[in-house]
Amino acid sequence: QVQLVESGGGLVQAGGSLRLSCAASGHSSRIYATGWFRQAAGKEREFVAGITWTGVTTNNADSVKGRFTISRDNAKNTVYLQMNSLKPEDTAVYYCGIKYGSLRLTSPDEADYWGQGTQVIVSS
Repeated sequence: QVQLVESGGGLVQAGGSLRLSCAASGHSSRIYATGWFRQAAGKEREFVAGITWTGVTTNNADSVKGRFTISRDNAKNTVYLQMNSLKPEDTAVYYCGIKYGSLRLTSPDEADYWGQGTQVIVSS
């Protein structure tokens, strides 16, 4: 059974950095795309960044371009989200999702599996 475990969230001041991790286990296929999404209170879950199993990245959401970087370590079955220059509007629960048999995961409706999420709070 596929399990995704996010970690690395926390409280940080505006302008600071965090690195989120998404550790996966029990993959049912080698072909999959991983996406980072976030959901702020009272809002819908939105795409942040995506990456294929080969390391090809999807264009980040406009709101995080130039600040967030997605990467992966296949030896550790882990996908990372490096978040720099954080802003209060980045405050949200961050989730990683996986879609098997695909090169892209940019819509929350398309994910096959989700992690439990990790909270990021950016204070002004």
